[in-house]
Amino acid sequence: MSSHAILSPVQNQSPPDATQTLEPSPHLHPPPVRTRRSATAAPPIRFPAQAVMDDGTYRQAELFYLQKQIQSQTSMVIVMEDGEQLEGCIEWYDRNCLKVRGRNKMLVYKSAVKYMYKLGEQGQ
Repeated sequence: MSSHAILSPVQNQSPPDATQTLEPSPHLHPPPVRTRRSATAAPPIRFPAQAVMDDGTYRQAELFYLQKQIQSQTSMVIVMEDGEQLEGCIEWYDRNCLKVRGRNKMLVYKSAVKYMYKLGEQGQ
């Protein structure tokens, strides 16, 4: 068996001239028209345990309390939503997390915190 391909002869075809106009084939569809979509911002992600509240006075009170505990290096007990209790000093915080130094250094999501109190006080 030969490994050469059998080619059909090419009919007398010449390249189109620049003066010739090509008609679109009736069986071809025009390309779909793309419209530009406006960029919409994704809605903020809410954690299940995080209550929806304004950032007004509550936020300021939270920041003041955390800053006071950091400066005095107060030992805190942090009670998580699942009942686990973490002990340590808060070193750092941001909008969503607390960095706690205890036996280990931990990064704790605020949304997972049920409540916290100073070590030596009775929790709820």
